[in-house]
Amino acid sequence: MITQIKGKLVEKNPTYAVVDCNGVGYFLHISLNTYGALPSDENVLLYTHLSIREDAHTLFGFINKTEREIFRLLISVSGVGPSIARTMLSSMTSEEIQQAIASENVKLIQSVKGIGAKTAQRVIIDLKEKILKTFDIDEVSVVDNNTNQEEALSALEVLGFARKQANKVVTNILKESPAATVEELIKKALKSL
Repeated sequence: MITQIKGKLVEKNPTYAVVDCNGVGYFLHISLNTYGALPSDENVLLYTHLSIREDAHTLFGFINKTEREIFRLLISVSGVGPSIARTMLSSMTSEEIQQAIASENVKLIQSVKGIGAKTAQRVIIDLKEKILKTFDIDEVSVVDNNTNQEEALSALEVLGFARKQANKVVTNILKESPAATVEELIKKALKSL
């Protein structure tokens, strides 16, 4: 099993990267989050997951071990294949996926293309305990922060800001001050947007 690849980044695209490792070019399927974190034309280290099917051997690359672990947890759920898991990791950060599962936010998980209501519920049922244990998330703070974050994002959307852009700003604010109220989140976000 290939667990990581270290080499020179030869090609970078929103859906894949090619890493030259001692003269061999490895084609890795990546998420948008990994794409955004990759430098250009430099040596990189990508953590990998090799998906083997009858008709294909597909190598997926991740910028960190957490993203790879979330990917592996997602593909362990019946009905979630590697492409849907990668789409989910492109739509949300690893932390947002953890928060959504831990706080049982079915709507957020269902907002990912390719995931219906039943699959979203199955993801939560199958992974909630694993997410809480593996990533040591406090269930009470998740629900509270997630509610504040959702309210702030809704307010920013009403004010005309794109949800994706606003979400990045609000997430960064929550990293600096996790106990921020909805009002504080909105005020700080307005300064950054």
